[in-house]
Amino acid sequence: MSITVNKKAFHDYFVEEKFEAGIALEGWEVKAIRAGRMNIKESYVIIKSGEIYLIGMHISPLPMASTHNSHDPIRTRKLLLHGKEIMKLIGKVERAGYTLVPIDLHFVRGRIKLEIGLAKGKKQHDKRGDEQEKDSKREAQRAMKERQR
Repeated sequence: MSITVNKKAFHDYFVEEKFEAGIALEGWEVKAIRAGRMNIKESYVIIKSGEIYLIGMHISPLPMASTHNSHDPIRTRKLLLHGKEIMKLIGKVERAGYTLVPIDLHFVRGRIKLEIGLAKGKKQHDKRGDEQEKDSKREAQRAMKERQR
């Protein structure tokens, strides 16, 4: 079950491969995510000292959250992957010029998982081409709808 999707990732990048990662979260963050109080649009994934981190994911604390704890809504969160997957991602990012982008936050058997994509950035002309392709598909759908009437 999907919680939120980063549509901007598909607009700005060619996503070639996807990986599912767990996230190291605190209790208040899990409650806030279940309540739908998060945003992954401006977030990104980095590799630091052999580990993978999610930066910039905003989780707003619930109003009834504990007042004696300080809640940092944009803290850096560690992503949990298998060692082989981490080594593969490190190799691709460092050698082949790929980047890691968060795509989808979802539930798997009650756990919160993040789908990250191994992606290459789009140039401006690529974005224009995609936009034209979407427009032509939309027009074709309209024409088919008109014919059915």
